[in-house]
Amino acid sequence: MERSFAGRRALVTGAGKGIGRDTAKALFASGAQVVAVSRTQEDLVSLAQECPGIETLCVDLGDWEATERSLSTIGPVDLLVNNAGVALLQPFLEVTKEACDRSFDVNYRSVIQVSQIVSRGLIARGSPGAIVNVSSQASQCALKDHAIYCSTKSAMDMLTKVMALELGPHKIRVNTVNPTVVMTAMGKANWNDSKKSEAMLSRIPLGKFAEVEDVVNSILFLLSDRSAMTTGSALLVDGGYLVG
Repeated sequence: MERSFAGRRALVTGAGKGIGRDTAKALFASGAQVVAVSRTQEDLVSLAQECPGIETLCVDLGDWEATERSLSTIGPVDLLVNNAGVALLQPFLEVTKEACDRSFDVNYRSVIQVSQIVSRGLIARGSPGAIVNVSSQASQCALKDHAIYCSTKSAMDMLTKVMALELGPHKIRVNTVNPTVVMTAMGKANWNDSKKSEAMLSRIPLGKFAEVEDVVNSILFLLSDRSAMTTGSALLVDGGYLVG
């Protein structure tokens, strides 16, 4: 694989499973030094065994104080992927305070905190950088039982634009990827009901859900110098779901 990220250090949150794990592996294979963050130690152990040389950090990003302690000595980071997230699905009339708090803490607030830490380091060193926030097509369309999830991803999209505006003068680019349903292990489990999946697939012109590789490739593009003039953008990886 092309070592296009050689000499760069990348931090990937939610790196224990799915999109985050495969992103960390792809960056590592492309020559980056990678710090993989997850709240599940077992996932980090297996990742380190699979890719010896990847640094791992176990912390719950929903805990502000613990995150501050863990990342305060993380060292220089050039590339950041804010992938950590939770999807707590509840009908609107049954949405709980606990689900709101947890969702906004992880899906939104942690993006602010981790990005602040990384960006301050980049600015202090006078180094350019790139940040990719993993959003969703759900940020731009309403989905049943997704009131909190849709809202946190919409908030992330606007946060990304403000970050791009304010960090651009420091040569830090910030973008989102916005995938449709992705065939991670969790995605396969949640969408194996043909009646449920057919309703979603019928609205996707390409007629299929995204594979993890589709999202990872988009993340790598936005982190790379090939997107050097792209910031504040949302890259849809939705097979055309939102064209209508």
